[in-house]
Amino acid sequence: MKDWTGNSNSVFKSMGASNHTLEDRELHDYYATDPKAGELLLGIEKFVSPIWECACGEGHLSRVFEKAGYIVRSSDLIDRGYGEGGVNFLGMDVLEWDGDIITNPPYVYAQEFVEKALTIIPDGRKVAMFMKLSFLEGKARKQLFTKHPPKTIWVSSSRLLCVKNGVFGKGLGFITSSAIAYAWFIWIKGFKGTTELKWFN
Repeated sequence: MKDWTGNSNSVFKSMGASNHTLEDRELHDYYATDPKAGELLLGIEKFVSPIWECACGEGHLSRVFEKAGYIVRSSDLIDRGYGEGGVNFLGMDVLEWDGDIITNPPYVYAQEFVEKALTIIPDGRKVAMFMKLSFLEGKARKQLFTKHPPKTIWVSSSRLLCVKNGVFGKGLGFITSSAIAYAWFIWIKGFKGTTELKWFN
């Protein structure tokens, strides 16, 4: 006799998993970043203006950088009422961005965002991507890390929040503060040394 009355959706809810069905995921993979992640980043890394937040959503990270005094370009594929809407970062024919790039990219295109960012910035500039710690996995990403080793991977020792559709404080759905481990992946273009693994938060 079965003692389980739930379904696969229930499993994902109880586990706090993020790789649930496509129907459950936000259409454009929009999971807004807790501004605290940006505030903590500025406490452990230094950046130089201008900064491009190229998947800005509703500006949760951009506002943190602006408040800290940085010049920030904010753009997103979808117009969510903040920054430049309709800007396809991966599809743009950008030859150079003379600044740093910081964002929480759509996870399904995370590697492409990293590669694009590193292509368009000059040597010495930084790319900072807030991503799941599981981004370390996979053969394709191993090739990325071999060709472009991050300078530092900052693992959040306490769980930070990324919320579906940017609704903080209510309607959190599958994503909770204790569900997923995140890290700031920091690249400096031209760096060829050994990646440092550090912890923050």
